[in-house]
Amino acid sequence: MQYQPQIKIPATYMRGGTSKGVFFNLTDLPECCQVPGESRDKLLLRVIGSPDPYGKQTDGMGGATSSTSKTVILAKSAQADHDVDYLFGQVAIDKAFVDWSGNCGNLTAAVGSFAIMSGLVSPDRIPENGVCIVRIWQKNIAKTIIAQVPITNGEVQETGDFELDGVTFPAAEVPVEFIAPVDPSEAMFPTGNVVDELAVPGVGTFTATMITAGIPTIFLNAADIGYSGIELQDAINNDEDALARFETIRAYGAIKMGLISHVEEAKARQHTPKVAFVAPAQDYVTSSGKSVAASNIDLHVRALSMGKLHHAMMGTAAVAIGTAAAIPGTLVNLAACRTKANIEPTDESVTQNQVESSVTFGHPSGTLKVGAQAVEIDGKWTVNKVIMSRSARVLMEGWVRIPTLS
Repeated sequence: MQYQPQIKIPATYMRGGTSKGVFFNLTDLPECCQVPGESRDKLLLRVIGSPDPYGKQTDGMGGATSSTSKTVILAKSAQADHDVDYLFGQVAIDKAFVDWSGNCGNLTAAVGSFAIMSGLVSPDRIPENGVCIVRIWQKNIAKTIIAQVPITNGEVQETGDFELDGVTFPAAEVPVEFIAPVDPSEAMFPTGNVVDELAVPGVGTFTATMITAGIPTIFLNAADIGYSGIELQDAINNDEDALARFETIRAYGAIKMGLISHVEEAKARQHTPKVAFVAPAQDYVTSSGKSVAASNIDLHVRALSMGKLHHAMMGTAAVAIGTAAAIPGTLVNLAACRTKANIEPTDESVTQNQVESSVTFGHPSGTLKVGAQAVEIDGKWTVNKVIMSRSARVLMEGWVRIPTLS
């Protein structure tokens, strides 16, 4: 029997925030994979090493966690006033499935760097020294993101002294702005309420905030589901019963948010919505053994991604956290306000119905600060922008090899 040789595809392996992924230039993909469809999904699955019933992704580039089973496809933007189109694919580990329903906020930090290094940003927009403003069109969710990429001697500066909890080594700081993550024509709160009662058959009824900023997210109170809010990964991920409960909550929350019509549909939409739980600030010890005092944070947030508790925080979920913290009455806002007299505007010139706020929240790996500008118009809340700082670095570049596509 004659076997087909492997094919090789130009690719770059990058860390962005607390995630890692394989980055492609759209035009470098085989022609059949330059458009959405089965061929593209098959390619990305094979690159990452999925589906893997062993859950290790040994025969691929994936790292066997939701944070490291990711792919990115970039192209010169077809949108006016944008530099690059960014498409994100979350690859399931043990299933033959690529979820295109949402964005990865962490890898967003690497998009600007890759775009510059790949020639997708016009040279006249890149300073010799300073900051290059990269205008990103996020194709999964049709939103604008602005990345501020540091430049030294005409090249992307990747090294620096910015420390990001969840990442071992310091690097250059990359501020990222999520512009209008919720369009005024869209419902930030799909149910019309900042707080709802979410009935989950066989599990219980929970007070919940369900929001679509950044990524659809269901926020619960930690105490309502039997947790303190300072749990680390093993407390959740080693408990199969707990994971099953969270998945059931996620499925029924997705129905209430109007994302799916039937519980079974949640299996084909693993990336969204997210489930997170919040608690007031308290002293805790991170996964690296670092002690964090309650006085240094405003609240705790833990979030699940692809069925497991995240080791830090998803960037898109941080957008949801920052937005919800700014809006009175959400569970995130209430958890923060228990330890903070109020979330005051950071700009005295803002109008009465506009709030600019920032919160620092604790997560399993440490802390993260996120700011948001929200506005209430005719009783309806929307968000103008959310900003946070991440970092990014090229880990390897060259080609990935996979068996010839059938």
